[in-house]
Amino acid sequence: MIARRHPDWIKARLPVGETVGRTTGLLRRFDLATVCQEARCPNLGECFAEGTAAFMILGRVCTRRCRFCAVEHGRPEPLDSDEPRRLARAAAEMQLRHVVITSVTRDDLDDGGALHFRRCAEAGKRATPDSTIELLVPDFAGRPESLDEVLRAPNDVLNHNIETVPRLYSTVRPEADFDRSIALLARAHQRRPDLAIKSGLMVGLGETAAEIEDVLVRLHDAGCSMLTVGQYLQPGRSQLPVSRYVTPDEFNHWFKVASSIGFARVLSGPLVRSSYHAGRCGNMARK
Repeated sequence: MIARRHPDWIKARLPVGETVGRTTGLLRRFDLATVCQEARCPNLGECFAEGTAAFMILGRVCTRRCRFCAVEHGRPEPLDSDEPRRLARAAAEMQLRHVVITSVTRDDLDDGGALHFRRCAEAGKRATPDSTIELLVPDFAGRPESLDEVLRAPNDVLNHNIETVPRLYSTVRPEADFDRSIALLARAHQRRPDLAIKSGLMVGLGETAAEIEDVLVRLHDAGCSMLTVGQYLQPGRSQLPVSRYVTPDEFNHWFKVASSIGFARVLSGPLVRSSYHAGRCGNMARK
């Protein structure tokens, strides 16, 4: 059965207001992209109204064709060497206490963009020395040396989204690999035990309860201490349809299950996304 109409509990705030306009103008002035805009996040209005954003580096074109994602895919443009400086200036003007940096996937680059990630994090930390830094990274095609490059950055949170259960990878993320992503998280935890390791899961794509619980256990075993669980919403006609709308009670159930497994921080709800209330994770990382 394919779900077609949003239920009453799926409600997003419209991106309006003075702070939203100021944040949008600042991003335009520095020619910066955010995953909030590119992925059509339903929380864009709420986050922009709070003056927060998740910067998306390495261009606006992804080399992969994940079937849940609205980000443009195709042939990317060359790296922008000035991007770290502009990102840092924007973070400083926004007076961010928690800076989230993510990216498109760049399989065309030898290091997957790892060095660029590190440079952006370093620039952001210099400009906002009291902030925490969260890097939401791709899988770097399984290159351990690329992950090690990122782990040299001055970040406090390493985030890599698992997205869905192993059985659905061939449909949802055909160019990714579940075990490869788990291995990345485990390597990050082993090499940087000081880092908070974070991941995110979408539900409503046809997964079973047993599959969700198995993924949560495997994420925790890999060293994840922070978790987000949210409803998949079809961003456009060319992406996968929603299989099922998960109820708020079910999201509360997964909050309890994840907490009992041992996650220190869990956000579980219909409109939860990987960078939703990310600053709260930054506060935990400070402790």
